[in-house]
Amino acid sequence: MNNDKFVKVGIIGVGTIGSAHAASIYSGAIDGMRLCALCDTSADRRKALCELYPDVPIYATDDEFLDNAEIDAVIIATPHYDHPPLSIRSFEKGLHVLTEKPAGVYCSAVRKMSEAAKKSGKVFGVMFNQRTNKLFSEAKRIVKSGELGELKRTVWIITNWYRKQCYYDSGNWRATWSGEGGGVLMNQAPHNLDLWQWICGMPISVRAECKTAHFHNIEVEDDATIFAEYENGATATFITSTGDFPGTNRLEITGTKGKLVLENKKLTHWSFAMDEREYCLTDSDVKNEVTVSVTEDEEYNGHHNILKNFARAILYGDELVAKGEDAINELMLCNAAYLSAWTDRKVTLPFSDTEYESLLKEKIASSQKKSHATQNKETPDGDYLGRWNTNW
Repeated sequence: MNNDKFVKVGIIGVGTIGSAHAASIYSGAIDGMRLCALCDTSADRRKALCELYPDVPIYATDDEFLDNAEIDAVIIATPHYDHPPLSIRSFEKGLHVLTEKPAGVYCSAVRKMSEAAKKSGKVFGVMFNQRTNKLFSEAKRIVKSGELGELKRTVWIITNWYRKQCYYDSGNWRATWSGEGGGVLMNQAPHNLDLWQWICGMPISVRAECKTAHFHNIEVEDDATIFAEYENGATATFITSTGDFPGTNRLEITGTKGKLVLENKKLTHWSFAMDEREYCLTDSDVKNEVTVSVTEDEEYNGHHNILKNFARAILYGDELVAKGEDAINELMLCNAAYLSAWTDRKVTLPFSDTEYESLLKEKIASSQKKSHATQNKETPDGDYLGRWNTNW
């Protein structure tokens, strides 16, 4: 890339993930980006940032930041409810936006983000960094190419999002309906919900069981099981938790012409010589030959890949790996699971935004922020950094 061309970037919210993005950009690890502004409401954090980035302007409020920061683009890494309004205001200021996941807590807010992005003509990206993993992108290619035939079944056991109680106690917004807007489906598993629909498409209905405070002292779910159905009759099961130790990460996709399994840093592809549906009805002794191929995972930094792609989209018009408008599908799956659990019924997609938001407001009204939370524990450590990419 021509080093004379770069995007001047600011970050709103410099906690755990925001501080990681700041360090990466400031160090020069992200081609085409320069760190030009930071914003955080914590005085202690701003003091620490001044020492780390003495030549970068630091703001205490988003108003000051948006009115004064000399930037081209903003990365939004605040608590979830703030993503939509900050994104919309940033678009109105003529800024490109990259928001952390989830893009919002409910679908109508994300639709407004997309409308604001379209009106502004600016680039709108979302941090679905695991899309840059070679195994998931190859699985998507195989499914979309038709090599797998017609999909029959998908099963994803993604229970290695383990969290200790101290994680939830690290901020008073964590694991509350008023702060996060949900639990494991809203905070940890959005990556997987996004990959699920990115690879296999959107189902037509969802039935879910979401267990609140099953393994932790929190007010949201830490264990969830989703059963979904597709238009062609295929089914899917999605199981996730922050309470399984050790956990599992296994994605299995079965089609009429083959099967995929992603587990332990490998993608195994079974390819059939004859479509299974045809083979099932064949009276002869013909054997259905199976070819097996294995693709190994590669070392990658998903956040860096998304940041570089975002910069190139702004500078050179490259296609985004994760477009902001894509975020609606992941969030729709999450919201549908909550709505199903709250109403004890199957939910057809798309569902009523009004019904969902009404029930969410009831949850928020009874929400209790944790007064004992320690706000300054949100510093990246080796274990947490490792979970930002694919944790096999």
